[in-house]
Amino acid sequence: ALPQGDGTSASTAKMGQKKPFERLPQSVDPTNYVLRLQPDLEKFTFKGREVITVQVQNATDKVVMNSVDIAVSTATFKAGQDGKEVASSEIQYNKEQETVTLSFPAPLPTGTGELTLEFEGELNDKMKGFYRSKYSSPDGQDRFCAVTQFEATDARRAFPCWDEPARKATFDVTLVVPKDRVALSNMNVIEEKPAPSNPDLKEVRYAQTPIMSTYLLAFVVGEYDYVEGRDSDGVLVRVYTPVGKSEQGKFALEVAVKTLPFYKDYFKIPYPLPKIDLIAIADFAAGAMENWGLVTYRETALLIDPENSSSHAKQWVALVVGHELAHQWFGNLVTMEWWTHLWLNEGFASWIEYLCVDFCLPEYDIWTQFVSTDYTGALKLDALKNSHPIEVPVGHPDEVDEIFDTISYSKGASVIRMLHDFIGDQDFRKGMNLYLTKFMYKNTCTEDLWASLGEASGKPVDKIMSTWTKQMGFPVLEVSATQEGTSRVLNIKQSKFCAEGPSEDDESLWMVPVSISTTKSPSTAVKTLLLDQRETTVTIDNVSPDEWVKLNPGTVGFYRTQYSSEMLDRLLPAIKDQSLPPRDRLGIQNDLFAL
Repeated sequence: ALPQGDGTSASTAKMGQKKPFERLPQSVDPTNYVLRLQPDLEKFTFKGREVITVQVQNATDKVVMNSVDIAVSTATFKAGQDGKEVASSEIQYNKEQETVTLSFPAPLPTGTGELTLEFEGELNDKMKGFYRSKYSSPDGQDRFCAVTQFEATDARRAFPCWDEPARKATFDVTLVVPKDRVALSNMNVIEEKPAPSNPDLKEVRYAQTPIMSTYLLAFVVGEYDYVEGRDSDGVLVRVYTPVGKSEQGKFALEVAVKTLPFYKDYFKIPYPLPKIDLIAIADFAAGAMENWGLVTYRETALLIDPENSSSHAKQWVALVVGHELAHQWFGNLVTMEWWTHLWLNEGFASWIEYLCVDFCLPEYDIWTQFVSTDYTGALKLDALKNSHPIEVPVGHPDEVDEIFDTISYSKGASVIRMLHDFIGDQDFRKGMNLYLTKFMYKNTCTEDLWASLGEASGKPVDKIMSTWTKQMGFPVLEVSATQEGTSRVLNIKQSKFCAEGPSEDDESLWMVPVSISTTKSPSTAVKTLLLDQRETTVTIDNVSPDEWVKLNPGTVGFYRTQYSSEMLDRLLPAIKDQSLPPRDRLGIQNDLFAL
């Protein structure tokens, strides 16, 4: 998902009293949902029926699921193939815990069973769950479509389910909708027929999804036009727009058609579904949401008017498309085990979206903009006393909204960029493929990715990265230099950087990947080292007295540099004549201003 705006508001609020929270019991486990939903676009309600194949792990007479604002009318259980249906003896709701508990007259036998529920819910106007969104028809009338937004915990507003990212299952979806409406879900349509009960309705049945988390399921029912294309592997890509505006979907389509093969090649894993839809929604709380195979966007993040849109708008659309499509692998195919590891999902996508746009649209020089927006923005916030570590333990999912902020996205992306630079593109790609292949259709935590990248690169990735994700803030490196013959000897010392000045008693240490460039090699590092202690000296050979030496070429390391005045004086001519690359000039200017 992509938040809208700069995402700073949430984290600056103090993490309030944590609610007591328990995850759902493991005694009953879903493997498949056959789900049928019928939204009423006039009464703003929906009817639903689901048959859930479950594994009863240990005999229990209670089944606890997540459910919010849903009235369950009947619940029955059938053991095995030929068991008889047993009706529940009681249906209890817990509003606070967002659960429904189905009690049965006797314990359910262990093994495979089927749970059948009939229920009703509301098409709310809260922009979460299964909700209604208002739009104007071409002749100016107000109309409503029904759309979804489930991340983090709102699939439970559309159907009772085990609404936790690790409780993955497959889904067979059928939507019953007015026959003149477009109806979309994650998968391709396999059957469409008139509804037997009402000739004005149609039943649309979709192919079974892969094993996936509930928060990635999606449905859209409304009026739309679309443009379509196929990528080089034959995957059908469609961009759905408001009626009459299909030409505004063409730019996003061009980007998407190039992006899917880029990720396929990068991860060495094909896109796992037969189609992908990108759709613009009129009322949409986030910037975009990466539902598998049906990505939803607010209109400004997807539509480009060829006549009037600015290049900034095009760039934003390209980045958001790159971000959400990266999640189709990283997040959807392999998913975080719990919301604590959400930063990895978002930080990674926020980094690779730039890699992808740089590949599709090199004329944007997008990495320089990454440095001037994400990187410097994250440094600025992370120097404050009220920052927080990238990885924050989450108990109650309500706390998730407090984490979706600039630190998780921009600092997350910046430290992944630093790691990618440190281990090199080849080993990074090898590690990504290892990780995605090993955990396909499963769930992971942050350390699993570090282990795969460590295995691919032979470097202590876990040790390095935990210093960046588990403690807040970042270091400033103080550097001074002496000339010895034809060599330059640098002394480098790290300490925590604080916006309000150095604090003497702060003992924080980072494992800092440090690269060094010189006059002879302004854009490629002549030396790299891992600073894993307070202070070190390093010798750079073949540097004459009048040449400059600089840390952090490309401004990739997430730290500030404080040069001695002699070192800075040598750098000034290279800034003036621009022989120092733009990102380096930007980094020096930003550090000097902050210091």
